[in-house]
Amino acid sequence: MKTRTPTLPERAYPSERVAVPVGRIHGTKMSETDLRIGAVSYLNSKPLVEGLAELLPETQIRLDFPSRLADHLVSGKLDIALVPSIEYFRGHDYEIISDACVAAHGPVLSVKLYTRVPWGEIRTLALDEGSRTSATLARILLAERHGVFPALEPLPLNHRTEDTTADAVLLIGDRAILPPKERFLATLDLGEEWHKWTGLPFVFAMWVANVRARRSEADIDTVSRALCRSRDLGVAHLNEIALREAPLLGLSFPTTISYLSRNLQFHLGNAERSGLKMFYELAAGLDLAPKGVEMAFRPVA
Repeated sequence: MKTRTPTLPERAYPSERVAVPVGRIHGTKMSETDLRIGAVSYLNSKPLVEGLAELLPETQIRLDFPSRLADHLVSGKLDIALVPSIEYFRGHDYEIISDACVAAHGPVLSVKLYTRVPWGEIRTLALDEGSRTSATLARILLAERHGVFPALEPLPLNHRTEDTTADAVLLIGDRAILPPKERFLATLDLGEEWHKWTGLPFVFAMWVANVRARRSEADIDTVSRALCRSRDLGVAHLNEIALREAPLLGLSFPTTISYLSRNLQFHLGNAERSGLKMFYELAAGLDLAPKGVEMAFRPVA
């Protein structure tokens, strides 16, 4: 059996399901300089990187928080990353290279806005330091739905809700799945609130390439195919992923598999594009993103 890289945990799938390097299938080889790919370290992204290290054995794959991936992509430390969707619109030379994404068609479970005061009385908002898209979404919903524009403060990744006195607190990722110990006046699931308001899905993260990295078209196409194959492999094995990840996060298997299979969607289709467009227009209208940015999607092979 082929030696597996340590980037992803060991799996025991039947041999016909083992990921085969994309280059071997399509007769292509990556350039001598390894591509640097960044993926989100949260549970919600595990189906998008399932088997990716085997599909792209010549690449460097780094797992990190969404906000850090966004910073590394714009600085040139990464060539391709699963970044918060808002970052695509913030004036960089980016291209959306895959129809794999992290999206929700209703409650998302892992993006929560908690308040200690009535929604219309929020004056301060603590934002999870790992967040960019959800932070923007929270500000849009508070402005458009409740007419408030709170002062912002960061909530460091190692801090809890009890560590801030802000009127409202945004939590994202794995730590937002279970309720906090503190009791709040009210809670919003931002995926659910967005869907009730717009009737559209919400795209939290998507695969983006930094055009300034000047990677070859063949390399980007190879990675694009691998990202789609990895997503398909992950979606086909959600049970295995849930069994593997639940004990690591202190979650029950039913909670984990329900989250992966019911709360999340992993395809960037027409409805998701419409939701993404509306999100951008609202963000630009509040000066949370530059105006006049067009979405550029690379054709999926």
